[in-house]
Amino acid sequence: MGAAVWLALPFLAVVQPLPWPHIFSLSFLVAVLWQPTVEELLFRGCLQGWLFTHGWGRQSFVGISIANLLTSIVFSGAHIATHSLPWALSTLFPSLLFGVLRDRSGSVLPPLALHIIYNAGYFLLTGGSSLV
Repeated sequence: MGAAVWLALPFLAVVQPLPWPHIFSLSFLVAVLWQPTVEELLFRGCLQGWLFTHGWGRQSFVGISIANLLTSIVFSGAHIATHSLPWALSTLFPSLLFGVLRDRSGSVLPPLALHIIYNAGYFLLTGGSSLV
């Protein structure tokens, strides 16, 4: 599913690669390192971890736990506050993937690493432009 999002990205975003000098800017570092760290600790670490402690949260369908599904819905909903609706909704599938990594590893480190790589790729490819 993540591959589908990446393939659709040129149609959803104004693709304008980020110039190399901007890679080490504070805004880039915040978007690529700080935001994923805070989001993964909050959503996958706290919320999904707590939901997974309940028996019903561990139940899964096609490999996606209820804890992951609920966390991903909240994660995407949180992005609506600062992004367009299509952009916020496009975070659902990567969030589900991050959640699968959290469920399978029992740690926030694998989803955090993937989230950082995902954000870095997005900002390097689009120059940080918003999805339409």
